[in-house]
Amino acid sequence: MNKAKGLINLARKAGYVIIGKENLVGYTKKLYLLIVDKSAGSSLLREMKFLSENRKLPILEVENLADLVGIENCKAIGLKNKAMSESIEKCVKGE
Repeated sequence: MNKAKGLINLARKAGYVIIGKENLVGYTKKLYLLIVDKSAGSSLLREMKFLSENRKLPILEVENLADLVGIENCKAIGLKNKAMSESIEKCVKGE
C-alpha cells in the first residue's frame, strides 16, 4: 500500500485527483478510476457505484483512504490520468 500511497500523492500534486462526492458528481470531463473508502456510508457507496456504471469506470474499495490521500475524513476520490489510474489500480489489487 505504500507504493499506492506514493502514487496517489504524486497524482494529487500533479492535479490529477478529484476529491469528494460533490466534486466527482459535478466533474464533467473524463475520469479513469474511482476509489472509495470501505467505511463510507451506504448512500455514498450507492452514488459512487451509480457514477461508475454510468461513466463505465472501474471502482476500487480500499480501507483508510484518508491515510492514502493525506486528507482527514476523505471517503471518495477520482483520478483523471489514465497511466496513473492504471498504476494505482495494479498496486491496490496487488499485481
